[in-house]
Amino acid sequence: MRLQRELVTTDLLEKFSGAGCAAADPIFIVGLPRAGSTLLEQILASHSQVEGTMELPNIFALAFRLDRRRVVGEEPEYPGSLADLTQDDVTRFGEEFIRDTQIYRKKGTPFFIDKMPNNFRHIGLIHMILPNAKIIDARRGAMGCCFSGFKQLFAEGQEFTYGLEEIGQYYADYVRLMDHWDTVLPGKILRVRYEEVVSDLDTQVRRILDYCGLPFEEACLNFHQTERAVRTASSEQVRQPIFKSGVDQWENFSNFLDPLRNKLGPELAAT
Repeated sequence: MRLQRELVTTDLLEKFSGAGCAAADPIFIVGLPRAGSTLLEQILASHSQVEGTMELPNIFALAFRLDRRRVVGEEPEYPGSLADLTQDDVTRFGEEFIRDTQIYRKKGTPFFIDKMPNNFRHIGLIHMILPNAKIIDARRGAMGCCFSGFKQLFAEGQEFTYGLEEIGQYYADYVRLMDHWDTVLPGKILRVRYEEVVSDLDTQVRRILDYCGLPFEEACLNFHQTERAVRTASSEQVRQPIFKSGVDQWENFSNFLDPLRNKLGPELAAT
């Protein structure tokens, strides 16, 4: 994440202006686990023009390819290797993404969702290869997000959630990187706060649809009635109407969360 902030600059992104695959099909939902990304996916997937797929591996696989082979402990080649690409390269990568994700698209809708949360680390790459793609940052308040991630035993991965200090550091790094993307790609990313979706669903649904260029559909408000496979830890929650009881659940354990609070710092901990 440090290298992304240092190397993926405005100048680098402008070098590839006008390149990339022009397809506007993908809607990327990014963020941290337990921040409401599955809820946003279910809302959008309830729209007649949008298909929800899954947490797709394609962007991660491309980043891995661009990192090339190296010895463990060596400085990564990616994202520095982005500077070596040509406009034809990024266009080809975008076309490959659209082609290779076709296997996940069963309904023939104009738009589809890639809900790999950790794609937030690769927003510069996504913009380069798919400049017309939509990117939504599912953001949840720091204490609620980190506590929810900490108490959830994920099936695999997400090792940063296994300790309060680790998850606090990761959240801080995530916010720092998202601030960087907002600087080098102003207006590109729609930030949607979980707490605001819970408190005012109608306004936030209309805001999301407007950003995606989609007409309002009532089904998006009744997302819990949409029948589709959901393969995340929130699979049962998104089959119910919005409820507020879990938003501030961390407060019941506040006395035990000083390691998290200290790592976040007072400014983030108060968000």
